[in-house]
Amino acid sequence: MDHHDERPDLDHRILSALHARAAAPRVAAAARTLSLVGEHGALWLTAGLAGAALDRERRGAWLRGTALTAGAHLASTVLKRVVRRPRPGHVEPLVRTVGRHSFPSSHATSAAAAAVAFGALGARVVPPLAAAMCLSRLVAGVHYPSDVAAGAALGAVTARLGARWMTGGRDHG
Repeated sequence: MDHHDERPDLDHRILSALHARAAAPRVAAAARTLSLVGEHGALWLTAGLAGAALDRERRGAWLRGTALTAGAHLASTVLKRVVRRPRPGHVEPLVRTVGRHSFPSSHATSAAAAAVAFGALGARVVPPLAAAMCLSRLVAGVHYPSDVAAGAALGAVTARLGARWMTGGRDHG
């Protein structure tokens, strides 16, 4: 067995182990809820707009962080269409998905972008919620761990690269 064959096998095994946690009704319900609210980055875009409405002094930073989160999500959907990796077929998914493609996880991308962007603005609840969102994609059985890792990396890098734009410059509120 060459190294190329080991990664998918590990991806399958980790996914199967985490998906098995969905046997607990509360875990399955949490994964379903996170999947629903995370669709199209909705939870994070709503959080960013709420931050902009509530934190008038840093409204511009919140709006730019929301734009970075949306941009990261868009980048993941474009990348999905290029890579075209099928979703896992060896587990029964808990939720329906918008698309057939798995890599990268757009939920993980927008979650990580929000964690970096909004975390920098002091929203302490966002990073742990983003981590739960990423994990929920595995429990739901709709992504491989490598899909989630790649999505989280894409989102974090996007937000980190935009950090100076987000917090600096012309923030007139």
